[in-house]
Amino acid sequence: MKITLEDIKKAESVVRPYIHHTLLEFSSSCTKAAGFDVLLKFENLQVTGSFKIRGAANKLSHLSEAEKKAGVIAASAGNHAQGVACMAQKLGMKAIIVMPEQSPLIKVVSTRRWGADVVLKGANYDEAYAYALELQKKQGYVFVHPYEDELIMAGQGTIALELYEDDPEIDTVYVAIGGGGLISGVATGLRALNPKVRVIGVQAAGADSMARSFKAKKVELVPQTVSTIADGIAVKKPSAVMYQEFISRLCDDVVTVTDDEIARAIVFLMERAKTVVEGAGAATLAAVMNHKSSIKSKKAAIILGGGNIDLNMVERIIDRGLQVAGRIAKIQLAAPDVPGTLNRLTSLVAEKKANILNINHSRVSDRIGLRETLIEFTLETTGPEQIAEIKKGFQALGLTVIE
Repeated sequence: MKITLEDIKKAESVVRPYIHHTLLEFSSSCTKAAGFDVLLKFENLQVTGSFKIRGAANKLSHLSEAEKKAGVIAASAGNHAQGVACMAQKLGMKAIIVMPEQSPLIKVVSTRRWGADVVLKGANYDEAYAYALELQKKQGYVFVHPYEDELIMAGQGTIALELYEDDPEIDTVYVAIGGGGLISGVATGLRALNPKVRVIGVQAAGADSMARSFKAKKVELVPQTVSTIADGIAVKKPSAVMYQEFISRLCDDVVTVTDDEIARAIVFLMERAKTVVEGAGAATLAAVMNHKSSIKSKKAAIILGGGNIDLNMVERIIDRGLQVAGRIAKIQLAAPDVPGTLNRLTSLVAEKKANILNINHSRVSDRIGLRETLIEFTLETTGPEQIAEIKKGFQALGLTVIE
């Protein structure tokens, strides 16, 4: 497989009527957190809520009349599904999308809104993909692969043209890796326009097959399960062709981020950039904020790949992100079971200028003595320093902080 800058430029002329030239904006908050200039590429504001529409528009526009009549089928955790469904509707084609059974509801509903027939099958993308191939063979549909396709990659690569047009001085770009189509297209385009640009891939630690392959310098299979809030990049089995032909040659580094780091990045973007980004889209910022790569940058572009986050998960992600950032703290104490104890504790919290969100009180626990009570505070705090001061205050009162 191979794509060139010319392929990407041809794709740009094809997809332009269907997509937005998304905003590339300098972020002072992200720059402060990273230690170098950071520009955010808002693909979460793209048509269908992610960059995937770019590849789908290029692929489906190139189908023959016979192929369009047969209809298309795809497997996706959500964003590729919406891109294919959207373009199939615009071009008058039937679309069948196989999605994992635990796909975020917003992605399932949105895919159906574009007129596609959605089939929920499998525990993850790999199982949905296998079932989609079965249906394709039985029914004669045209299979639209999410990344192992030159037209798809060229379509995703149109992001590189926009990045270079908007700021040719970018020296590093952070790109999330699921199957590898986005980073392959973007890296091909940027390297052709500026051979000195560095490309850093980002994966979730719970689905890190390509990161481990990059470090081992050979394709590494993953364990039986993948687990991450970044469902858009939760690919279990790495693609040998994507690794060998693109990622191993075009990436300068591939790093991983934890779910806690991703959750913190999502909250950070909500507060500072006033934008909603899903886990896969926020993974790139998580890598920058936590200094995951040793590659030094002066001006980096971070691609926020998608914004199709499950609203049922938002509250949990915000709670996790605030805890990681030290904005919410849960502190457990073993305290004397005597009158006035709780009053002393709440007075100390007030003195330290924290806000009490919840208090749990229990006398039944194997973590306390018979004459003690277990008290758990959930506090709204300003950060780790304030949390440390509150714990010191509790200890000064003769209480045991249970870690």
